[in-house]
Amino acid sequence: MNVIIISSALLQAVLVSVQGVISFSPYQRIRATHAYKRVITDAAINIFPDLETKADIIRNVIDLHHGLGLGEPRVAILSAVEQVTPNIPSTIEAAALCKMADRGQIAGGLLDGPLALDNAISPEAARIKGIRSPVAGVAQVLVVPDLEAGNMLAKNLTFLANAEAAGIVLGARVPIILTSRADSPRSRLASCAVAAIYAHHLSQQAARPLA
Repeated sequence: MNVIIISSALLQAVLVSVQGVISFSPYQRIRATHAYKRVITDAAINIFPDLETKADIIRNVIDLHHGLGLGEPRVAILSAVEQVTPNIPSTIEAAALCKMADRGQIAGGLLDGPLALDNAISPEAARIKGIRSPVAGVAQVLVVPDLEAGNMLAKNLTFLANAEAAGIVLGARVPIILTSRADSPRSRLASCAVAAIYAHHLSQQAARPLA
């Protein structure tokens, strides 16, 4: 866990000590207010993830959701608009990711996108815009287009909506707790809890006999 050091220094040390272990490093930021709980990814690691990296981010967050005992997640792939348009590349990638899910390349969750933030989390916004899907308005996971969007969304929830957070990095042998230096003690404790639960899930998976 980083307390007084910057995140890049912590992760650089991890990469040096376990070179070759981390193939993907999606950062999962779980934000909770009195009204709702959401997982935001990626808010700290991948600056401009390409299509394949986003697919791996989604696979990891789906496994996290199952590992925490939350069942099949409803995953919204966010963009500025909900229509596919060549002028906004993230809408094209969102549509491609949904097709990958249709073809079984991403499994274990319900995907929809592109979705704007309002119609991803507000049933009323989804209804007004005529968007009908199992995800629209009730998304549990928000996949952002890039790090800037994810970082600002996560910090908006913390500092404007008083959300508590838990932050972990996936892709290594064990989850890495990655909190902001400005996070509260409750957020640090929540991060430890999420990491411990997910690490237990990973250990159980590793102990299962191969089919």
